[in-house]
Amino acid sequence: MIIVISKRWLLLAAAACCIAFLGSTAFLESQIAKPVFSASEAAALTVVLDPGHGGEDGGAVSPDGVEESGLNLEIALRLQELLRFSGVKTQMTRIADVSIHQEEARTIQEKKASDLRQRVEIVNGIPGAMLLSIHQNSLPSSVVTYGAQAFWNQQAGAERLAVSIQDALNQAINTHRAKEAKPIASTIYLMRQITAPGVLVECGFLSNPEETLRLQQAGHQCRLAVAITAGFFKGLSEGNES
Repeated sequence: MIIVISKRWLLLAAAACCIAFLGSTAFLESQIAKPVFSASEAAALTVVLDPGHGGEDGGAVSPDGVEESGLNLEIALRLQELLRFSGVKTQMTRIADVSIHQEEARTIQEKKASDLRQRVEIVNGIPGAMLLSIHQNSLPSSVVTYGAQAFWNQQAGAERLAVSIQDALNQAINTHRAKEAKPIASTIYLMRQITAPGVLVECGFLSNPEETLRLQQAGHQCRLAVAITAGFFKGLSEGNES
């Protein structure tokens, strides 16, 4: 059996969880359907969805107090719906606005460090894992900077997935100024420590008031989820063709 993914199919899949919010994803309809992966490959694949931060660690915060952690979770849950609808197994690192640190961690610094170690253990403990880590950006020195950007780790296949996801984000989100996928900085602990291919997506800038408003809207969150999903499948299919 071959699972076939097309841009039209992804539009229908998105409608299942984002009814009435997909106007800007019409570009998904134009791709010709192609085989993406076989049933055996699908069974071996688990996408780990990682909403960054959580609990006391809210991550980046907008000037009006919108915390990154909640937005990360909402977008990751939408991604989970789309991927599960397509038959891909998923694993969330968290399903609520909480830290996943171990009980012995006491200070905020200890909790953050423990939380990251727990996320690494989740990813590395799953055979055939791929990581999609969801975050928000911030650049207070330039409140006009906006847009979504993908970063890859050094594991095989990650760059291809990040570039493909970035292409989809540029079409759906960064419509006036495209961004380029880049390698992740070696200082990012989670992406450095995991043994699976990983892509971190900065979905927008909380330092930009207009983008902060968009990021809180269900429609925009769905467009992000659909674009990431479309880019993920396209990158996966390109890997199978090579």
